[in-house]
Amino acid sequence: MVLATSHSGKDGAHADPAVDFRGNPVDKSRTGGWLAAGLILGTELSERICVMGISMNLVTYLVGELHISSAKSATIVTNFMGTLNLLGLLGGFLADAKLGRYWAVAIFASITALGLSLLTMATTIPTMRPPQCDDYRKQHYQCIEASGNQLALLYAALYTTALGGGGIKSNVSGFGSDQFDQTDPKEEKAMHFFFNRFYFCISIGSLFAVIVLVYIQDNVGRGWGYGISAGTMVIAVAVLLCGTPWYRFKKPRGSPLTTIWRVSLLAWKKRRHPYPSHPSLLNDYDSAAVPHTEKFKYLDKAAIMDPTSSAQKNDPWIVSTVTEVEEVKMVLKLIPIWSTCILFWTVYSQMTTFTIEQATFMNRKVGSLVIPSGSYSTFLFITILLFTSLNERLFIPLARKITRNAQGLTSLQRIGIGLFLSILAMVAAAIIEKERRETVIQQNTMISAFWLVPQYFLVGAGEAFVYVGQLEFFIREAPERMKSMSTGLFLSSISMGFFVSSLLVSLVDKATKKIWLRSNLNKGRLNNFYWMLAVLGLLNLFIFLVFARGHQYKVQQYIKPKNSEEKELKTANDLTVLEMVKEEEMI
Repeated sequence: MVLATSHSGKDGAHADPAVDFRGNPVDKSRTGGWLAAGLILGTELSERICVMGISMNLVTYLVGELHISSAKSATIVTNFMGTLNLLGLLGGFLADAKLGRYWAVAIFASITALGLSLLTMATTIPTMRPPQCDDYRKQHYQCIEASGNQLALLYAALYTTALGGGGIKSNVSGFGSDQFDQTDPKEEKAMHFFFNRFYFCISIGSLFAVIVLVYIQDNVGRGWGYGISAGTMVIAVAVLLCGTPWYRFKKPRGSPLTTIWRVSLLAWKKRRHPYPSHPSLLNDYDSAAVPHTEKFKYLDKAAIMDPTSSAQKNDPWIVSTVTEVEEVKMVLKLIPIWSTCILFWTVYSQMTTFTIEQATFMNRKVGSLVIPSGSYSTFLFITILLFTSLNERLFIPLARKITRNAQGLTSLQRIGIGLFLSILAMVAAAIIEKERRETVIQQNTMISAFWLVPQYFLVGAGEAFVYVGQLEFFIREAPERMKSMSTGLFLSSISMGFFVSSLLVSLVDKATKKIWLRSNLNKGRLNNFYWMLAVLGLLNLFIFLVFARGHQYKVQQYIKPKNSEEKELKTANDLTVLEMVKEEEMI
């Protein structure tokens, strides 16, 4: 059965044919597939090694070496991660509008390497740090905090890295999925596995970062740790460029933001126009690459033609086509789900900030070895790897047998599971933090840092569902020519999660007069902050369920070729899809 996406019989994927690096139609036997996708994933693997190597241990450097408060250090880390993911929108926009995904990945990977080189300098040059502080001054909060001049190079390095990392993230998954032809049943099935293996691959990078790089940073030197990251990214760029002959490319088709703005403007200008008696009277209805839908009907007015002018049909600033209108509708349908995913990443951000700070106030000894605080994140990424493997080998096949659904679990079902697990994670974190603090105060004993494993486990399991579910949802549900920008929209939900964390930390710090969040966690009430996140997560889950029930998946048709005995599993889309297949079989 061949996938089609238009009521007129045209395939959306064929409307944007892939070419090889010379611009010729692709030879599927020599380009694309898992070889090309694997070379592309090397860049994201390196990006994850670099970014996780920074974010999972930066807070200990800010507090311990630069003498910045815990709340301010957490804000610096979450703002860095928020900006990195937000800049994914810029990277996606540039790829869709002008650069194409290949050049976008190559350029932004080079920028990342530059940022990491600056970070190596910022953490190596002695004058970039304040004077060292002894234990007595630390206990009495008399350490000299790093000055603005000392932080300038650090900030420049972090945000250069954020620019490059955001550009990579928004394009590498789309470029990887371009290596599979969605009209070929075998390659379509392979693409389902691509998203799981994509995340499995980058989780390996994260695991390497928190085990190897964090150890090097704490025991050999920050400069060595960040220098290795810079070298890794340089190698990744070289590998990406060497694989050029094996890639499938899709040419950029103009700025999607221009289309969104133009359709919105025309719909507003024509708001007083009456709707046509039938949608077929809208501009370019018969040759539309996307089926017309009734949702957000007010946007249809952008495609209303003026009967007094026949020359206007080809002027996009006078009248839009049905395809353009429907593409904008697709983007709008993503917004409710986007908004309810934000809080998961707010919960996740605690794993890079306060959870690591918790570890510094716990017993981290295993025999004579003292495990670095940031290395406890290993349990987060081991859990992600475990559940990503279980999803592919156990949960998804089992769900397919039960539901007869090609995807097993739909993308929205995955997201819902992840949101529920994040609530449990914050409940566990609150209970453990309360026990940790009371044990220190009442018994003057530190509990083992391995008590942090439950919250790492629950957040890691949740991320394995949410990340893959969100990525698949935004890429598959967005218009084909807006694929990079839709990935940027997905990354912006992660970004907003980190920014919301920064905002909540600031608000809680002011509202509680710095009672909940203190540099000395033994004198604070961090468990109350975790309980607050659990309650917010529960409210958010209910809102998500409402939006998810009302979401209509992008319509996809399956056309069964002649003389084909192949039986396909159901798609995760509307029952209309199944009805179309049944009608064709009857014919």
